[in-house]
Amino acid sequence: MDLSIIMLSYNTKELTLQALGSVLKSLQQSGFSYELLVLDNGSEDGSAQAIKAKFGQQIRLFPQKQNLGFGRGNNYLVKKTKGKYLLFLNSDIKALDDALIKLFHFFKSDQNSYAFVGSKLLNPDLTSQPSCAPFYTLPIVFGALFLKGDYWGLTRSSPNKTISTDWVSGACLMCRKADFLKLKGFDENIFLYMEEVDLLYRAKQQNYPTGFYPKAKLIHYGSASSQDKKEPILNVYRGLMYFYQKHYSRLANLTLRFLLKTKAAVGYTLGIISNNQYLKTTYGQAWQMV
Repeated sequence: MDLSIIMLSYNTKELTLQALGSVLKSLQQSGFSYELLVLDNGSEDGSAQAIKAKFGQQIRLFPQKQNLGFGRGNNYLVKKTKGKYLLFLNSDIKALDDALIKLFHFFKSDQNSYAFVGSKLLNPDLTSQPSCAPFYTLPIVFGALFLKGDYWGLTRSSPNKTISTDWVSGACLMCRKADFLKLKGFDENIFLYMEEVDLLYRAKQQNYPTGFYPKAKLIHYGSASSQDKKEPILNVYRGLMYFYQKHYSRLANLTLRFLLKTKAAVGYTLGIISNNQYLKTTYGQAWQMV
């Protein structure tokens, strides 16, 4: 088996069905062997039944009774794979044209240069979605929290040429299975968000470089499995704090918490001024978390 494609599903039935259909269509002229594995993380919207009914033997379905989270769920599926190469895909993506064939051939031809490769992600309106970035050093965190760093290209970006980068979005990530296993996979202490950053940080420490390949294009709908708008922000807070506790000094941790608390205070204050319950609830919880 050449390629094992791994996808998690959690209460995203229609998006998951669309994603799987687009993957199979994108690989129609692949010329290499592949398998498609889906883990349903305890969905309550009938995802597992719908996937089985529509795709049958075209995929390997692993329904779970509980939500294992991103890292644990992906690690579980990796143990079930038969392929030499792994492709992690979110359930809220849509592969365009032969994007996955392009990504696979690029990775194989350039595998001595990159151990991990991500593709170009697009918004539903086909505009570029920032999906590669430097690691979250304190200046980068400051830019992300207070300067709209993505807008200015200070934090995440979406270049139109192949580049080396610190990390790429886990919505589409390819690697060799052997390398993934050497790094011991995703950190299962991270439930959602920052898993790919942690993995690729550890990869870089082991001299496994990461690349960004823009000719493979996928639409990424983003945060589709989140229950409400505040959860992505709170999960980013959790992810950043865990990432710093794991990899950075005590002084850096204290500085990070100061930045996060300042952002929470600003967000909560704006919520009071504008009588915005979402801002008050979200950043009130963020303050308490820090």
